[in-house]
Amino acid sequence: MPIAITGGPGSGKTTLLRELERLGYRCVPEVARQIIQEQVRSCGDALPWGDRETYTRLMLERSVESYPAGAAFCDRGIPDTLGYARLIGLRETALIKEACRRYRYAARVLVAPPWREIYSSDTERKQDFDEALLTFSVVTDVYRECGYELLELPRTDVATRVQFVEYHFGASFRE
Repeated sequence: MPIAITGGPGSGKTTLLRELERLGYRCVPEVARQIIQEQVRSCGDALPWGDRETYTRLMLERSVESYPAGAAFCDRGIPDTLGYARLIGLRETALIKEACRRYRYAARVLVAPPWREIYSSDTERKQDFDEALLTFSVVTDVYRECGYELLELPRTDVATRVQFVEYHFGASFRE
């Protein structure tokens, strides 16, 4: 069963996943960042600073498409899409909620807490740290509502985070 790694932006999720992948674990990349890159390249408007409703729909579609069969670590999960929909005030979320019910992750979800010391914005992550805090709060609430137990990653170097993940989930996720 896949394990979701969630949290606010800029909290080290992707860095952790890259290291897990380098060590031989099966990992699924974040679809939101891929969509942003594609939309920017094609001069599209389905972006968090453009047509946010279409961006949310694309996030849901891609999250479902990339949902892995079997063991894998996922850079965010389908409940993150529901969290984003709430952040932008999207009222029609029935399809996202249904996807959250249908596509389940392991009962324990890894959560990267907000971490000001490593936070930075870039061309795809335009939120400030206050928005990162709000995102963390909303997304963790959504995961709890969906019935997941949250396991907070320590604010430490990536090697120690990997040890934490291996301690809690074992080596059964290596390819």
